[in-house]
Amino acid sequence: MTEERKGESFILGGAIIWSFFPIFTILSYKSVPSMISLTVSTFLASVFALAVMIYRGKLYELKNKLLWKYAFVIVVSVSILYYGFYYFGLTRTTAGNAALIALFEVCTSYIFFHIIRKEHFSFESKVGALLMVLGAAIVLAPNFSSFNFGDLFILLATFFAPVGNLFHQKAKLISSAESILFLRTIIATPFILLFAYLFGQHLQVFQIKESLLFLVLNGFFILGLSKIFWIEGVARIPVTKANALNSLAPLFTLFVAWLVLHQAPTIWQISSLVPFFFGVLLLTDNLKLKNKPA
Repeated sequence: MTEERKGESFILGGAIIWSFFPIFTILSYKSVPSMISLTVSTFLASVFALAVMIYRGKLYELKNKLLWKYAFVIVVSVSILYYGFYYFGLTRTTAGNAALIALFEVCTSYIFFHIIRKEHFSFESKVGALLMVLGAAIVLAPNFSSFNFGDLFILLATFFAPVGNLFHQKAKLISSAESILFLRTIIATPFILLFAYLFGQHLQVFQIKESLLFLVLNGFFILGLSKIFWIEGVARIPVTKANALNSLAPLFTLFVAWLVLHQAPTIWQISSLVPFFFGVLLLTDNLKLKNKPA
């Protein structure tokens, strides 16, 4: 198997796991405030990463000072800003909406990696990115008159992810995925807890007990295993392509939300899958719009 195929496999595997993220998070909100849920889940992800590090004998990687610098940038851009906006948004929107709007990250990644950083991007990929934006607009359109703040916060979150992904790529060149995940989660935990207290949310043991199952699932699998898959994936394929493949997650999210949360997909959400579908095909070079010269 080529490195590119390995990268695609990691991203697709992570997408399946990540599709449960909005579901488990919303279920945890029944007894735990949003930022407290994020704090506990992030800490549990660090426990998971540490266990993997010990098992694989990677503790020595923590001596690398450059890795700590990269990890700090990742913490600010992803663990604090991205997940902070995402978690807050989930308190004011549905799981299906959140999963679909998060696909706008394909566009923000295109702007960051291919416009700002001047990385090559094909004509098909540009059209695909536009279709992804169209898909996000279709989801937001029905709520425009009432202005759903939850949707807006999910959208804002996508602007911080590209910087974190760039430094994920840099960090993966000098360390393992589990070491990166451990540093980003263990550093982020106290900062997220501080923000929670600033917003009037407090950590209470009885609340944690009531949602412990969903918090563990979020920490070990969603913010743990799926993020290791993501780091391994973006180390092998371009971030924009990884985001495109990851866009399959909403298909699973909408189905699970329907079964577990009884949130049936709206006609707008279903319609948005059409531009998303063709956008993914174009971004992954499975659909060509014009012939290349011989």
